[in-house]
Amino acid sequence: MAGTGTRISIFPLPGAVLYPGLQLPLHIFEPRYRAMVSDALARDRRIGMIQPQRSYEGAPLYEIGCLGRIGEVEALDDGRFNIILEGEARYRILRELDVLTPFRQAEAELLDEPEDEQLAPVERASFEREARRFADAQGYSVDWESVARLDDVSLINGVSQVVPFDAASKQALLEAPDISTRCDLLVQLLQFFGKRGDDDDNQVTLQ
Repeated sequence: MAGTGTRISIFPLPGAVLYPGLQLPLHIFEPRYRAMVSDALARDRRIGMIQPQRSYEGAPLYEIGCLGRIGEVEALDDGRFNIILEGEARYRILRELDVLTPFRQAEAELLDEPEDEQLAPVERASFEREARRFADAQGYSVDWESVARLDDVSLINGVSQVVPFDAASKQALLEAPDISTRCDLLVQLLQFFGKRGDDDDNQVTLQ
């Protein structure tokens, strides 16, 4: 492990996941999360994105999230923020902390990511085939030439971050231990949600 016992401020947001090396734009308007951003900017600029397991206030959290560093920030006159969070490392929550801050905090261990990961050519081809089918079925316009130039990790993680799947499916992708496993799961989910979308256009939603 890259480290243990790291104290992080956590931002529970269903449907929003972040991956190391990728960016997530966020509009911060709730007072407690405005306080969290102000606190992070005064310290190490880091916030831990994580999904709650349920939609109610104070719901239990999934175990795995991603620590991000605030890159670009726009502070609005009314106290809101527009920020770009840059993914640094996935983490596993060890325990949630009792805190006086309006935002939740946890002790977490940062997870090492495999280095120099690559897909087998057949894995990449299988993914691109299913991605094209899904995009066509959903009516998405995709620059496939740009897609072809992406490295395997950027492609699979980037799609996993933005696909319009339910929170549990997006969490399963985030928790995949390596890029090959994530790619295989992503192909299965593209097939599954693509078929659901054929039956009911309202089934596939971004939460």
